[in-house]
Amino acid sequence: MAASVRVKEFHFPLSVAWTGGRRVVAKVHGKPGIAVAPPPEFRGVDPATWSPEDFFVGAAASCLAVTFTGLAEKAGLSYAGLEVHGDGVAGQREDGRFGFTRLQLRLVVEVDPTEEAQTRELAAKAEETCLVSVSLDVPVEVEVEIR
Repeated sequence: MAASVRVKEFHFPLSVAWTGGRRVVAKVHGKPGIAVAPPPEFRGVDPATWSPEDFFVGAAASCLAVTFTGLAEKAGLSYAGLEVHGDGVAGQREDGRFGFTRLQLRLVVEVDPTEEAQTRELAAKAEETCLVSVSLDVPVEVEVEIR
């Protein structure tokens, strides 16, 4: 009889509750709630509140950042600073629907020039293994900038 292999599966439960008007609050057990509303582009009236579109871009950008930090820590790479700048581009998709057509992420790492090759290698691995980006149905374009 063949041995069965159990695949790891992780769950990330979240709830969203209406708070009035076009606002909701996103909640994860044990974490503070986050107010969410439509962006001004979609007739939202509170540009200071996070939108679902902000979260979409933020999920990919922050995933790339924390994936890189984990890989760098494991590899022993020291860096003085790290930022990811993200831009989600929405428009008419090839399938006829309106939605995100691509994400552009720019990973900026401040590192000693002697570590540039290793930094680029780790950045490429982070791009390939970021759970959020690899799960998306839109192209994710990553640019790496070394300072």
